[in-house]
Amino acid sequence: MSNTSRKRREALVYHAKPKPGKIEVVPTKKYATQRDLSLAYSPGVAEPCLEIEKDKENAYKYTTKGNLVAVISNGTAVLGLGDIGPEASKPVMEGKGLLFKIFADIDVFDIEVDTKDVDKFIETVKNIAPTFGGINLEDIKAPEAFEIEQRLKAELDIPVMHDDQHGTAIISAAALLNALELAKKKIEKVKIVISGAGAAAVSCTKLYKAFGAKAENIVMLDSKGVIRKDRDNLSEEKEEFATARKIDTLEEAMKNADVFVGLSIANIVSPEMLKSMAKRPIVFAMANPNPEIDYDLAMKTRKDIIMATGRSDHPNQVNNVLGFPFIFRGALDVRASKINEEMKKAAVKALAELAKEAVPEQVNIAYGETRLNFGPDYIIPKPFDPRLIAKVPPAVAKAAMDSGVARQDIQDWQKYEEELLERMGNENKITRLLINRAKTNPKRIVFAEADHLDVLKAAQIVKDEGIGTPILLGRREVIIELMGEIDFEDEDVLIIDPKSDEEEEHRKNYAHKYWETRHRSGVTKYDAEKLMRERNYFAAMMVNEGDADALLSGYSRAYPTVVKPMLELVGMAKGVTRVAATNVMNTSRGPLFISDTSINIDPPAKDLAKIAQMTARTVQLFGMEPVIAMISYANFGSSKDPRARKVKDAVSYLHRFHPELSVDGELQVDFALNREMLQGKFPFSKLAGKKVNTLIYPDLDSANSTYKLIKELNDVDSIGPIMMGMKKPVHILQLGASVEEMVNMAAVAVVDAQEKEKKLKK
Repeated sequence: MSNTSRKRREALVYHAKPKPGKIEVVPTKKYATQRDLSLAYSPGVAEPCLEIEKDKENAYKYTTKGNLVAVISNGTAVLGLGDIGPEASKPVMEGKGLLFKIFADIDVFDIEVDTKDVDKFIETVKNIAPTFGGINLEDIKAPEAFEIEQRLKAELDIPVMHDDQHGTAIISAAALLNALELAKKKIEKVKIVISGAGAAAVSCTKLYKAFGAKAENIVMLDSKGVIRKDRDNLSEEKEEFATARKIDTLEEAMKNADVFVGLSIANIVSPEMLKSMAKRPIVFAMANPNPEIDYDLAMKTRKDIIMATGRSDHPNQVNNVLGFPFIFRGALDVRASKINEEMKKAAVKALAELAKEAVPEQVNIAYGETRLNFGPDYIIPKPFDPRLIAKVPPAVAKAAMDSGVARQDIQDWQKYEEELLERMGNENKITRLLINRAKTNPKRIVFAEADHLDVLKAAQIVKDEGIGTPILLGRREVIIELMGEIDFEDEDVLIIDPKSDEEEEHRKNYAHKYWETRHRSGVTKYDAEKLMRERNYFAAMMVNEGDADALLSGYSRAYPTVVKPMLELVGMAKGVTRVAATNVMNTSRGPLFISDTSINIDPPAKDLAKIAQMTARTVQLFGMEPVIAMISYANFGSSKDPRARKVKDAVSYLHRFHPELSVDGELQVDFALNREMLQGKFPFSKLAGKKVNTLIYPDLDSANSTYKLIKELNDVDSIGPIMMGMKKPVHILQLGASVEEMVNMAAVAVVDAQEKEKKLKK
């Protein structure tokens, strides 16, 4: 099966399993008792009904209306698929709902309307509008999309936006403002070429005009060529942008142009056209999946170019996810009656300004950059930037208030920003950041148990996603058979059977190196050669000798049996006296690091302090600032038992020798995780008022049990155990780890290798 066929199957399985679709409705109130149910439904539900009957605005108080958006389509212009009908468009609409939720914590019902009749479509939306706080129109073909949005905005009293039009317009306008600043050009004077005349192109051009672009300086082209005033049968939208210039082709339009904006088809701009543009040209080639001119070709052709595309693998991605979730968030939070031009312009300015601010280390880490700075390769924020939620919605909300369309004012803006940041605690952002960072500099990863199907599936994903280059260890015939079962067809993937005759030279070489380091510890040459037939010893030596960059093992064997060869062969990093392990739990309150989950049974106080230090460095590796609670059954000296005293002594050591760390204890878990309780009872604590993201447990029993309890009871994703303190990037999986867990650990191993490589270069 081809790679395309495999990708197709993976996409279908993703949407079908473990249950169809990508979104679901989850109760937000208690429902365990008869009393709960009597309040949720009859008779208690009558009370909010009566209050809403008195005043419809009470629907925002007693129902989900204020945080509920409808994503509505008739399936007439779906992605690059065209008119595929309402049913076929549903996966896209569910996907849009997922993005609303994970980026702005907005709930969505997707609604697919089976009509191409404009009047019937509008009537349907108007009839269901009381359910929602906002309407996001999606994938409706032009010119009908213009009329539908225009009429619904006029006839409804809730925000309505056709994202296909305005999303791209808002993001590209922010990019254009910054690009013009860098190019030292004025928007009122630049000559702009727009390739494409669909909904997005029209909306982009209108917004550029709202920021000062002059109509006489704009040339728009459709599939028939330049839109001129002397052309017949122009639509109302095209008439607005018809030029009086006597030109017919894109090639003519591009001469001395300052800006090219492409929303059309791939590869229509040639290097010659690019060379004909003015000095310091701005090129936004946003056709997907392939731009109007290849990014590398454009950069090679003009050294003075500022370029953006719609792709994530190039700088300056014009991605609608930078806009629509945050625009609706701001609109909903002030109960706006519409999304007007002032609100859209406010979003543009907020995005443009954010790109000029210092970039958080978390974002630099995610994109594998030393330091992202405002410049030609960074003119708009990155989608993973955590500041978007606190920057764009307030700007939109304030514009709604200032322009008179808000029905609820925000008084305390600082509190509002804090609430926005809290909304994002439930997102598995850290996993995306981790994988994205790994992909910036992939490494060779040894999968020591590749003759197990799930391990092989994980290796396949790692390869396909560009996270790393897998090296498969195990019985060759088994691996090849399993690869056939999952259509893992890649001749470049290295398969190694440590016991085979082909590997005899490697075994002897590795054995000799191992024996040289262990011959004074009772290891004979014969012992060493025998051990090298074992996959974990062989894999560890591959990493030691530079034949691989990282290692994953432990899927099929007990943790201690895998740890032993790693400690013997790889050993601890310089200055480290104790290795440890941490697990990252993607909880509803945000990422939570728990240590030590796998290695140290009952560490003494000083070792406990060392574990806290290593965990702090690991937290920083993920782009977060560690806030550490040292856990006990006691609080701040409430028990004199040696087990509590151990934790207290560890904290004293950290306070004395590492005052820069935000760490305190001993603390019970509930106080550590509940800021109000901690502030109220222990205001003197270094953690008072802070959100704890790291828990250091006093022993293996409690740490291991806690992370597994959280994982199983709350269906929480876990990344780990992450080995800390090792000389090389070796990581040991939990017995029977899932495919997803192994993929995440592969990303950890790659990032670990990246960091160790950086240290060697210093």
